Amino acid sequence: MFYKQFLKWKVTKRMAQLGIKDIDRMDGFQFEAYLKVLFKKLGYCPLVTQKSGDYGADVILQGKNKVVIQSKRYGYKNRVSMDAVREVYAAQAFYQADEAWVITNSFYTKQAKELAKACGVKLLNRYELEQFIIKINPEQSPKEVLRKKAFIK
Repeated sequence: MFYKQFLKWKVTKRMAQLGIKDIDRMDGFQFEAYLKVLFKKLGYCPLVTQKSGDYGADVILQGKNKVVIQSKRYGYKNRVSMDAVREVYAAQAFYQADEAWVITNSFYTKQAKELAKACGVKLLNRYELEQFIIKINPEQSPKEVLRKKAFIK
């Protein structure tokens, strides 16, 4: 029992030290597990939903507000489509959440941005994800983020 708790603590500690380039090498399920660690470190009470039949929510944050999250771990050059916005919007109604977010290590299509704005869904892209990472792991330098952010609007 104690050994299992120790292993869980050790994995959580290691995951909290990862950066955006590590996320780029993860699969989707690893990314969901990473988000759970990230948001726990940020003070939320996260829950990763089951792998299938999750009604569009990969992670649920409990706290003052209930937030459903659709996570999309893509290749750096691939864009997240409006399908992710549709899924998390439906999940918000199903789970009776106050907010709906889509988080990616990439960026969004124009249509995804337009639909998210119309539905009140918050989109968090690569740079915003990296800002969360820096909050829990200040050693992850924001230099890359700041340099690239100047070129993308």
